[in-house]
Amino acid sequence: MVRLPLTPGEVERGQRLGALLRRARGARSILETALDAHVSPETLRKIETGRVATPAFPTIAAIADVLGLSLDAVWAEINPPKPHADPTPTRERIAS
Repeated sequence: MVRLPLTPGEVERGQRLGALLRRARGARSILETALDAHVSPETLRKIETGRVATPAFPTIAAIADVLGLSLDAVWAEINPPKPHADPTPTRERIAS
């Protein structure tokens, strides 16, 4: 299987995820956290450093659970709101 290169957005999201997990882990060791989440310490290390920018959902769910993070909080942290167009209809949009 050939993996496509990650987009810059995916790389940034992976870096935000890693930073979030490191902050949430605090003084707790990588080893202790990884073992409690049933993932390898190397996997957790790679996620925290951004080397694995798109980890599997069950992996993130297990780590988040161990760290007391809700998946909603993880999602909100790694996917900041995107600027969007004004939802107010304009005359041009109505006319078309």
